[in-house]
Amino acid sequence: MTIQRMDHVGVVVDDLTAAIAFFTELGMELEGEAPVEGRWVDRVVGLDNVRVDIAMMRTPDGHGRLELTKFHTPTAVSAGPENAPANTLGIRRIMFAVDDIEDVLARLRTHGAELVGELERYEDSYRLCYVRGPEGLIIALAEQLG
Repeated sequence: MTIQRMDHVGVVVDDLTAAIAFFTELGMELEGEAPVEGRWVDRVVGLDNVRVDIAMMRTPDGHGRLELTKFHTPTAVSAGPENAPANTLGIRRIMFAVDDIEDVLARLRTHGAELVGELERYEDSYRLCYVRGPEGLIIALAEQLG
């Protein structure tokens, strides 16, 4: 048996409103928001008295989804420094294909995003960069050339 698909990626955030605004500016669409709590959630995530708000974001093509989660209880914990470098163990980035990388960068900067390194060209194929967004999350942007 194999997997059917990758359904979504989950990201824990402290400021859900700011994270929604950031990913909306990137071009994702808000599918919905909901509070989630109850014994079933406690059992699934292995924590007690879980109370969270979630927002499900969808890519314009409808194939990619991102679940943003704000923990009210128990309080979220940090696994490392907020601005951890790109070589930190664990999930470090989510990559998005974009049409106009400089336009996307300019719009994301209005939400506090910063380049991690530089905008670079990879051969004749792509222009790409890493961008640090909300909660120190790194996203990668890639613009296909020609």
